[in-house]
Amino acid sequence: MQTSPHWTRFIWFLLIGLLVANAFRMFATADSLKLPYSEFKDKVSQGKVSEITIKGDKLTGRFKEPVMQASGGEDSGEKVARFEHFETVLPSFKDPGLIGLLDDNEVTIKAKSEEKSWLWTLLVSFLPWLLLIGFFLYTSKKFQERAGGGLFGFGKSKAKVYTKATIDITYEDVAGLSNTKKELQEVVEFLRNPSKYMALGGQLPKGILLVGPPGTGKTLMARATAGEANVPFFSISGSEFIEMFVGVGASRVRDMFKNAKQEAPSIIFIDELDSIGRVRGTGLGGGHDEREQTLNQILSEKDGFSPQESVIVIAATNRPDVLDPALIRPGRFDRQITIELPQKKARSEILQIHAKNVPLGDDVDLEAIADRTVGFSGADLKNLVNEAALLAARKEKKRVEAEDFDQGRDKILMGIEREDMISDEEKRIIAYHEAGHALMARLLPGADPLQKVSIIPRGRSLGATEQIPEEDRHNVSQHYLLNRMAILLGGRATEKIAFHDITSGAGDDLKKATELARRMVCQWGMSEKLGPVTFRQGEPHPFLGREIAEQRDFSEETARIIDEEVRRITGEMESKAEDMVTSNRDALDSIVKELLDHETLSKEDIDRLLAQDDDSSFEEQAST
Repeated sequence: MQTSPHWTRFIWFLLIGLLVANAFRMFATADSLKLPYSEFKDKVSQGKVSEITIKGDKLTGRFKEPVMQASGGEDSGEKVARFEHFETVLPSFKDPGLIGLLDDNEVTIKAKSEEKSWLWTLLVSFLPWLLLIGFFLYTSKKFQERAGGGLFGFGKSKAKVYTKATIDITYEDVAGLSNTKKELQEVVEFLRNPSKYMALGGQLPKGILLVGPPGTGKTLMARATAGEANVPFFSISGSEFIEMFVGVGASRVRDMFKNAKQEAPSIIFIDELDSIGRVRGTGLGGGHDEREQTLNQILSEKDGFSPQESVIVIAATNRPDVLDPALIRPGRFDRQITIELPQKKARSEILQIHAKNVPLGDDVDLEAIADRTVGFSGADLKNLVNEAALLAARKEKKRVEAEDFDQGRDKILMGIEREDMISDEEKRIIAYHEAGHALMARLLPGADPLQKVSIIPRGRSLGATEQIPEEDRHNVSQHYLLNRMAILLGGRATEKIAFHDITSGAGDDLKKATELARRMVCQWGMSEKLGPVTFRQGEPHPFLGREIAEQRDFSEETARIIDEEVRRITGEMESKAEDMVTSNRDALDSIVKELLDHETLSKEDIDRLLAQDDDSSFEEQAST
């Protein structure tokens, strides 16, 4: 609904006309002489008044001959002017002699009614409504520009529509994700040539669900699929369906699917599907009528697709565990494609894409950076390149060097450097703590290689020991997990040996070690006492009500044994760390001394320090 230009022009003309009429009225009365009532009667007695007009308590009239008088009175000292008309106000009390005085001096008497003219009455009656209608039309136009659809357009779809000409991304612009591309290539072929598959009885898949951690490229893959198929692309986030009023989200779903069908073949992309697709139900967590009605409408629309309608719905989520079963069953979302974190080769390709327009120094090796970014998503790698470029620009460099990538990576993983003033004694404690982690990581066989150790405060940590896996791990052994726990507890063990005391600095290490031990016992069957059995503990649920209602599938006695096993495993690993630190005290002190002097040591620095000591028994101690 848009404001008509004729209505706008009419309202402006009306307001200008009122202003002009009021101005004429003011000018018409500006040349009248204002007289007190007594002076008016004197003028009548002197025979100077020819006629008067009475309207209510206001009396106006005309002199027989123009009167020369100052506007403020004869003694006012103001400039003398020539007046033909005058005006005065009748007193509130009646003056019975006025009529006789006027008759004696042959003054013509006229009277006007106080009632307004029909035009004035009509104008006063309808002017507020005209202004209200004008305001209504104006606000409707503004609301349409802001929210889309005008004042009555709440139910219009907010999906962004990308036409064939505006989609400039294809699979060539997406690094890695080769398996995902293979799965989606069939969809692309179906959209390009649906008759080829329909001739053999094949039907277009109604929905594809992309599942993966945040930043892995789910949205990018959906857009690239539309670009590859060269079809219109309707993109919307799940939260954009939800409004304060119940039914608005369902209306937007209907409108979006209607538009997509008109543009078929086309692709609808719903990001963050879990915001509207959560399990329906109440429980103690409560329900949400608007969200559930929106979900019901999506289910209804997907069931309404005919085999001839070439419309595919692609959705993305990183929480598939909370989705409603009716949404992910076959016939709704026929395929679920898992997008994992990129492997080494894919990380290298992603870095090359994001560094394409970045001037790199001669010492930058993207392959080496890919080796050191295990666990980074595509978004993390993009952020890494950007952070390195910002750091280089801050240092007034012309090229981004390897040093900038290293500092950018540390900033992403551990946070920015803090400028806290740390006392010498506290710095010494931190150095021993981090040296304990580094020594255990260096001595234990099969552990992830040590990269560097630092006592520079970053983020929430006072120091850091960095280990980088030699290759991407998909499966870990019990031996590796136990060594990992021993490394985590190495800092606490070193504090006990060096200072005969412990600090709160090992809080995060204890949390990670305990969580690892509990998973080994409850999920991975790595406890000889409990055997190959799993126990559900601490699994997330979409609603609080379900978590309270579900009963534990093991007894109190089993719970006691689980706690004992967790305590036993962590205790044994801490004892192992204490024994190894005690046996290598000289190497530990050497690392601490260098840390206090330089604050950061690389892998090569640690190896050089250990080589200076007698390390012939390292492997023997570690193996025992």
